[in-house]
Amino acid sequence: MKELEIVSLYDLSHTLAAPYLSRFTYPWEALAGLSDFIVELGRSLPAEEYEEIGEKIWAAKSAVIAPTASLTGPVIIGKNSQVRHCAFLRGSILVGETCVVGNSTELKNVILFDHVQVPHYNYVGDSILGYHSHMGAGSITSNVKSDKQPVVIKAGEVQIETGRKKVGGMLGDYVEVGCGSVMNPGVVVGRHTSIYPLSMVRGYIPAGAIYKKQGEIVQKREEL
Repeated sequence: MKELEIVSLYDLSHTLAAPYLSRFTYPWEALAGLSDFIVELGRSLPAEEYEEIGEKIWAAKSAVIAPTASLTGPVIIGKNSQVRHCAFLRGSILVGETCVVGNSTELKNVILFDHVQVPHYNYVGDSILGYHSHMGAGSITSNVKSDKQPVVIKAGEVQIETGRKKVGGMLGDYVEVGCGSVMNPGVVVGRHTSIYPLSMVRGYIPAGAIYKKQGEIVQKREEL
């Protein structure tokens, strides 16, 4: 299903992970080897722009990282990004340029494209967030099913076995997630889609839509 593919969800010109993501058809396929890729990328970053501030932790010299943040490698923090008070970054993380990782936000095994904001009490695990996507306060990606079975990506009649127990959310470019929302395991959200606050989201949500609640999804009106 074309709508679930990397080329449909993301503009790869807005991430250092472009060469890596280009190897795959679907975004969740990139989760397994993400740690090794980040280490390889980190070691190749230009010394005039990045420095290794801890074991397998590379940060742009223009990034601002709070002294209370906890970082465990491999991690890369991009140019002009902020990692704020008590953020918890626990490995296999690529934070793009001009991103915000906020107060008490937890990240694990993720790619944040450039200009992503996860600014307030968010959990993002085993996920890929596209260019200019934003998660409202308290919104999270749930990455493990309650029965602990491998995650299946579902889009209408289409079902794709991932073979992975942990798959969070694949949010396309310019996705807006409202406060207090939960992205269930294996959610895929198309570009320019908005999720209402306090939503519980499953499956595939098409591009250019407004998700009001399960079963009530409308397309955005075209701007005049």
